[in-house]
Amino acid sequence: MNLTETVLPDGGATMEGYGMFGMTGLPELMIRFGINMAVILILVRWLYYSTTRRKDYLFTYLLISSVVFLLCYMLESVSLQIGFALGLFAIFGIIRYRTNPMPIKEMTYLFLVIGISVINALTTGTGWTEIVFANVIIVLITIGLEKIWLLRHISTKSIVYEKVNLIVPEKYDEMVADLKERTGLKEIKKVEIGEINFLKDTCRMIIYYEDKGRAVNLADQYGYVKPDDNDDE
Repeated sequence: MNLTETVLPDGGATMEGYGMFGMTGLPELMIRFGINMAVILILVRWLYYSTTRRKDYLFTYLLISSVVFLLCYMLESVSLQIGFALGLFAIFGIIRYRTNPMPIKEMTYLFLVIGISVINALTTGTGWTEIVFANVIIVLITIGLEKIWLLRHISTKSIVYEKVNLIVPEKYDEMVADLKERTGLKEIKKVEIGEINFLKDTCRMIIYYEDKGRAVNLADQYGYVKPDDNDDE
């Protein structure tokens, strides 16, 4: 028996014509993978990375997209299409990179990457027009949100503030002026007061300010200041 005459488990039929090294499905795989990679590069390399400069997430998104696409495409012949796609979202929803909390924007891009890869891999019964339309509309919506409607980017900075006499509502403007002078931030939109320690005359606060450069503040991206271990001493 040669490689082109493999016996199937359910009978004596053979897979003649479906050689192990058959090339009949390779052109479609390459076209679909090329479309998928082009869309992913637009989303995560141009839109996401140009804003955040996060190489770790760029690395993750590109690899996850490639692996999910190939995994779905190779298993497309198995009758698990919808259940398998939903299972992928459930797996990543449970894991959620638990070693490090993932910001909501990065989670959204992860959802986009997986969703687009599943669409491009499993829609074998759909015409190319519908597939291209689905990819283009996702890209256009993302561009609209990133580059047009959400141009004003509000960043946060968590600080420990020692002038607790200024945190009262009557002195809010004076406190904001002091924060602008000491931090160098010109556009402070809002200040949230957190825990107050009257023993040390300090309080924790979050400053919301307009970042015209749209850079992500990695040091404070989780919106909190780590509590002191010796607050009670």
